Amino acid sequence: MCFDMSLWFFAGRSPALVWRTPIVSSSLQPVDFCGERASSRSSSALTHCLVGIAGLFGDAGPTRGAVPAGPRSPRTSASSFCGEFLLAQAQSVIACDFFTVETLWLGRLYVLFFIELGSRRVHLAGCTANPNGPWTAQQARQLAWSLSELPTPIRFLIHDRDSKFSKVFDEVFRNEGVEIIRTPFRAPKANAFAERWVGTVRRDCLDWILIVSRRQLEQVLRVYVDHYNSHRPHRALGLTPPAPERRLRLVSPASPERVHRRDRLGGLIHEYAVAA
Repeated sequence: MCFDMSLWFFAGRSPALVWRTPIVSSSLQPVDFCGERASSRSSSALTHCLVGIAGLFGDAGPTRGAVPAGPRSPRTSASSFCGEFLLAQAQSVIACDFFTVETLWLGRLYVLFFIELGSRRVHLAGCTANPNGPWTAQQARQLAWSLSELPTPIRFLIHDRDSKFSKVFDEVFRNEGVEIIRTPFRAPKANAFAERWVGTVRRDCLDWILIVSRRQLEQVLRVYVDHYNSHRPHRALGLTPPAPERRLRLVSPASPERVHRRDRLGGLIHEYAVAA
């Protein structure tokens, strides 16, 4: 038995000593989130990897005494395996999410966007003050019409369990052969690509602009999404944008080529390209 000096108080009782059974490290078994599932269907493996990532990188820390002995933790092995699996399937996975923007008149607007995990290309669906089921379904139809133009067919769509993603929304993509993968509850890091882009658009753009109306927000986001897809460098893509323009390439300081600067959003964003 293990003696714990913790104190507890209940209904005016005096402090009492608490006894509990010690944890035996040999009885703990590491959980393989996606090792056994990886050989099955890709959708099942992807779901388990998202659950594993949520558990590995969630807000709650590891269980006390649950770190097994050895040079490498199985938790690290599971996370690396899930990361490799997601990268291998990234070209056929797309994620979506909502984020909110507060207006100058104390209103709240909802923005729906999609992001391709392989190319990091962002698709802005739209903005609304009332994101109900019919509105989200219409945005899904508009994006589904363009899925056939992608070089790699989309097989999976990742989104959370928000009630705004209705059954009609999911059915639109299922009709296109896309399987829906829902992230676990209270696990935003399971949809990390979308969550990271929300932070990027806030830091680069929205935190510096006062939004007055929905039309202004749509115009600002369309300009920024165009900048993000065609000019903003991405480290995971070798410092190239998701869809770079022809005149966009790395130049050295000693290069004789002239560089043209283009200001967007009133000078908040600068774009540089080789002068024509």
